[in-house]
Amino acid sequence: MGYGFGGFLCFFAAIFLVSWPHESNAKLEGASSDEVAAQLSGCNFYQGSWVIDDTFPLYQSSSCPFIDKEFNCQKNGRPDKLYLKYRWQPSGCILPRFNGLEFLTRYKGKRIMFVGDSLSLNQWQSLTCMLHAAVPGSRYTVDRQNDLSTFTMPEYGISIYLSHNDFLVDLVKEKVGRVLRLDSIVGGNAWKGFDMLIFNTWHWYIHKGSKQP
Repeated sequence: MGYGFGGFLCFFAAIFLVSWPHESNAKLEGASSDEVAAQLSGCNFYQGSWVIDDTFPLYQSSSCPFIDKEFNCQKNGRPDKLYLKYRWQPSGCILPRFNGLEFLTRYKGKRIMFVGDSLSLNQWQSLTCMLHAAVPGSRYTVDRQNDLSTFTMPEYGISIYLSHNDFLVDLVKEKVGRVLRLDSIVGGNAWKGFDMLIFNTWHWYIHKGSKQP
């Protein structure tokens, strides 16, 4: 859980500094995007607490037409909704509120790829649903083939990819069986040409038996 949340915060800090927080903050008010990024760069995102925010969630799972059924807790019968109102609040700063339209404008024409395990899936699913919620009338396509999922919004020329890859490095078959080649990333050739790459992986290295990918 700790590693997963930490990875999400790093991802957030990397690409979501595109709008102002909805709360009053004298240090950020009237500042440019670069100034906000500079102020947040000295913030410890890992120290903080979960707080209730009545403006959340940023999207409704029931309104995201391509969300995986496993992520639609309300449809799966969860009776409470308070958990949807929580957001992470670092102790030393305020994270900017995600602005989907500004994100689409800033990254217009870009190709972004998440590479990794279930954490990457979580991030890809959340980002694409938030973008759809920001411009619900905009045309989109979702294509899923084997280990590659692609979400595109032609109006903005943006494509968000998900490449399922538990180990990141190469897994090859040899006489002794499957071998994890820590010194080889031939599969990484598929990552070339993208404007942004976000990597996630963790505990698959220690899994044994049927739990191994």
